[in-house]
Formats: sequence, structure tokens, C-alpha cells
Amino acid sequence: MDFANLIQTIALYAIPVLLSITVHEAAHGYAARYFGDDTAYVLGRVTLNPLKHIDPVGTILMPLMLYLATSGAFLFGYAKPVPVRFGNLRNPKRDMIWVALAGPGVNFVQALLWGVLFYLLQGAGINEPFFIEMAQGGILVNVVMFVFNLFPLPPLDGGRILVGLLPYRQAMLVSRVEPWGFFIVMALVLAGVVSSLWMRPLMGLSFKLINLLLSPLAGLAA
Repeated sequence: MDFANLIQTIALYAIPVLLSITVHEAAHGYAARYFGDDTAYVLGRVTLNPLKHIDPVGTILMPLMLYLATSGAFLFGYAKPVPVRFGNLRNPKRDMIWVALAGPGVNFVQALLWGVLFYLLQGAGINEPFFIEMAQGGILVNVVMFVFNLFPLPPLDGGRILVGLLPYRQAMLVSRVEPWGFFIVMALVLAGVVSSLWMRPLMGLSFKLINLLLSPLAGLAA
């Protein structure tokens, strides 16, 4: 293992990763408060302080160990989920959709903002590889979080969105998966199902959409 390369990778991705998970979790808490549940706010989780959202195992130890074990071929991690009492929402079934969507939504917005930064750097003639690669890493990290969290299985955001959209009976059946959902998702990730059937196709579409939305700035990089 090239530890110099490891340190460089950590330095490049530290800011994008911290921003992506911090704003993601804070957005859930803000949306929950907006729709009637102030649980996260009372616990101090509606904040941009990354220390409130970092899980020592899921955010730091697990990704680092996986990076070392697979030479960067496979990474997985998670932050401390923001607590939401869906029963406190004014319209639980409808509002849970917006609370769940808030996290991936801000990741997509962050991907766009990193893309704007990339073009601004290019337009300003700043070709320092560290900053260029950090901007590109910011786009990648947020697109990965956007797409992965929309996977339609609880406890991921996509699963909660699905529960909110389905008729009551079907929604109850899907929600019962949640206690085992994390292990099912991990098994599907390790089997390559999530990557081949979900991540790659939707990430490709996401990058195309981002390129389309940022096309007016493309001339700056010319």
C-alpha cells in the first residue's frame, strides 16, 4: 500500500465527504422540523457542524479499512442518521417523502456547486491539480451519495420515499423490511447487484444531467 497516495486521497476527499454528509443529515433535520418534528433540532442535529454527524466507525474507520483492504476498489461508509419521529409530522405519509428526499436532494445540489467551482477554476486559469481534482471529487462523492441513498429499500432514503408513495397496505409491507434493510443492502452491494443495476445506470444519467445544467459554463474551461 502506497501510504503517500493514501494521504493524498484523504486530503483530496476530506472536504467533499465532510460537506456531503454534514449537509445531507442537516437537510433531513431541517425538513423534519419544517414539517412538524423538531426531534433533530432539539438534539442539536440541525447544524453544519460535521462533528455532530460523524460516526467514528461508519464515517472514518470502516471506509479507511475498506480502502486499505481493497486498494481503493471498494468503499462504504455512513454518518449518524438524524432522528426523525415520523408520527410527529403533520401528514406523516406525505411529509416523510420530503424529509427523506431532502438529503439526496442537497447532495445533487452540492454536485452542481462543485461543478460550478470546477468551471470557475478552469476559467480563472487555475490548473493546480489538487484543487481541480478536489472539485471533481466533490462531484463524484455527491453523485454517489445522491444515487445510493435513493435505492428503494428502508432504511435508505429511497425506501422511505417508496413507503410514502405506496398505498397503505403495500407501504406497511415494505416498512417491515427496515430492521434487516441495512444487511440486505450490504449483501446486494457485495454481490454487485446495487452497482450494476442501480449505481452505474443512475450515476450515468446524473452526470449527463449535471453536464447539461452546467453547459452554459463549459465555455469557461475552453
